[in-house]
Amino acid sequence: MTRIKAHLDLPRVWNTAPVTLLGVLSVLAGVVVAALFLLVLFEPSLSYRTEEPGVPADSPGFINYLSALVNARLFSLGEARVLASGRDIYDAQLEAIRGAQRAIHLEVYLFLRGCAGDAFLSALEERARAGVAVRVIVDRIGSLRTPDSYFARLRAAGGRVLWYQPIAWYTLKRFNNRTHRDILVVDGEVGFVGGVGVADWWVDAGLPGSPWRDTTLRITGDFVKGLQTSFAENWLEASGEILPLDAFPAQTQEEPAVLPPGSGVGMVVDSSPSAGRSTRARVLFQVLLASARHTIEIASPYFLPDRSLTKELLRAVRRGVAVTVLVPGAWNNHPITRLASRRRYGTLLEGGVRIFEYQPAMMHAKVLVVDGLWSVLGSTNFDSRSFGLNDEVNVAILQPALAARLQGDFEADLLSSHPMTLEQWRRRGVLERLAAPVARLLERQV
Repeated sequence: MTRIKAHLDLPRVWNTAPVTLLGVLSVLAGVVVAALFLLVLFEPSLSYRTEEPGVPADSPGFINYLSALVNARLFSLGEARVLASGRDIYDAQLEAIRGAQRAIHLEVYLFLRGCAGDAFLSALEERARAGVAVRVIVDRIGSLRTPDSYFARLRAAGGRVLWYQPIAWYTLKRFNNRTHRDILVVDGEVGFVGGVGVADWWVDAGLPGSPWRDTTLRITGDFVKGLQTSFAENWLEASGEILPLDAFPAQTQEEPAVLPPGSGVGMVVDSSPSAGRSTRARVLFQVLLASARHTIEIASPYFLPDRSLTKELLRAVRRGVAVTVLVPGAWNNHPITRLASRRRYGTLLEGGVRIFEYQPAMMHAKVLVVDGLWSVLGSTNFDSRSFGLNDEVNVAILQPALAARLQGDFEADLLSSHPMTLEQWRRRGVLERLAAPVARLLERQV
């Protein structure tokens, strides 16, 4: 009887083993997921350190040094026209699209339904029916509210619209990598670069905080090839196709070997996160800030400098550089980002950095001007997401005339902005102080 009882009890012992093992595996899986989540939120940014170049920022030596660091080809600048309002930007872009003869390449983070979206789709559809190659890349998360069916008529007309990193099981490991690039290239001859997507926020004053204040650069000449290259990279990732030869017109001028000061030269800096966390955009910003001798003007909608950038800005002030930062005021489409940004004001204000908050509407321009010589304009925000997670594109141009124009716009914006003082920052409300730590947790993801 004892043997029989033992035999009957044996299955009960073995039946509990899988349950116990499953419980252990579940706990381990939970620990791994929690660890990965914490890593995403709290992984320290890469520490960037650089020496002051020691040569003038407009010298051939510095220009070639910067070009080598960011691995970007130097181009002589053709026509560069600053567009400083959503209405002007859209008018110029739609004019270029309607005049296209061969190809239209559009890449945006935001393509939302509305008057602006309808206008762009109508123009793109007409050109596609006329035989123009229309290729469009839209970030899936940035344009999450836009249904795929919104592009049905354009596709029916022969245009191609692809989602960058669509929501699928095979994109989960790259979920945090978005294309934040805003590029339009027409016929390989006219290009637009900045931070403007396709949405009514930039033109419709009836929406809260609109029309958004923004800046886009319209460029021509061989410089456009750099933007075409940036688009080609993401088109390959979205479609598996390499752009054909005819997407890149023959070179019309030789790359300058000797670059005289003020000659109007520059580069297109593509930026994508590397396995080691470094990006070309971050190198570009860090080195230009370190090169400043007189002035640094920064306009950024999401201003969240990490420790390395904060140190670089404070070091610039200590060597006599006037550092001025323009950010959004109460109108901000990311309130959490604004809280995280304002949390940083104290250290910067104490160090002598001037900070202004734009009042009339949402300020979305992304511009850096150094010493009235170098201008950087594109899609990169002054935050960890742009510097370490997104695909971004910027143009860095050495031309005093362009810098002067952007400085003029910057000064005009300051007249519509509130200067923040250290005393005002110290008196910020209790609710803001309490919410700031929460913003700190999420700032890398917004």
